[in-house]
Amino acid sequence: MSSQVLDHSAAHPANPNFQHQFEDLNQQYVSTTFGMWVFLVQEILFFGALFCAYAIYRATYPEAYAAASHHLDVTLGTFNTVVLIGSSLTMALAVRCAQLGRNKGVLGYLFATFMLGNIFLGVKVVEYSDKFKHHLVPGANFFMGGPYNEQAQIYFSMYFAMTGMHALHMIIGAGLLIFFMWKAYNNTYSTDYYGPIENMGLYWHFVDIVWIFLFPMLYLIA
Repeated sequence: MSSQVLDHSAAHPANPNFQHQFEDLNQQYVSTTFGMWVFLVQEILFFGALFCAYAIYRATYPEAYAAASHHLDVTLGTFNTVVLIGSSLTMALAVRCAQLGRNKGVLGYLFATFMLGNIFLGVKVVEYSDKFKHHLVPGANFFMGGPYNEQAQIYFSMYFAMTGMHALHMIIGAGLLIFFMWKAYNNTYSTDYYGPIENMGLYWHFVDIVWIFLFPMLYLIA
């Protein structure tokens, strides 16, 4: 058994990223990719529950939800959608560069993705600040006016819960991008080792897709 493990370790002696518990780099790549997909499935279940809760309350209080949605800035929401779509493009280009072993390209495109992600988060700060300024944050000081003031708190509770969790995933993603930029700077990736960048791409694309659903649901459907 021990000699077999040693043989596995010697399969790629030149690649320091090869982990001894795998038979070869291909098995390592398949295993880590499968693990990422399992993680994304539970993320789908998590956000799916939020989407279901939103749909139930919207069906229960359609007039209140329609009135509350008019307090969101569609222009800022559209801008952020374009920004995230652009970040998905730069992320995909980073993955392609990693597959070709072009670490400088990986570093550049990851940095572009990082900057676009920060622009998105900056816009969310502006939007959140506006909600605090106009007393649209659920709680003792909430006041929207009109006949649906109480029910509108449910809408904004869902708004902050859903966009807040999405923003948290963006912040985590930004931290991961910094780590992977450092790895690319140290020429970590090659034509036979690029799985971590692909998995980062899967995570980033998932976060972008969540926003593609959040944007029309919160901003456009009145």
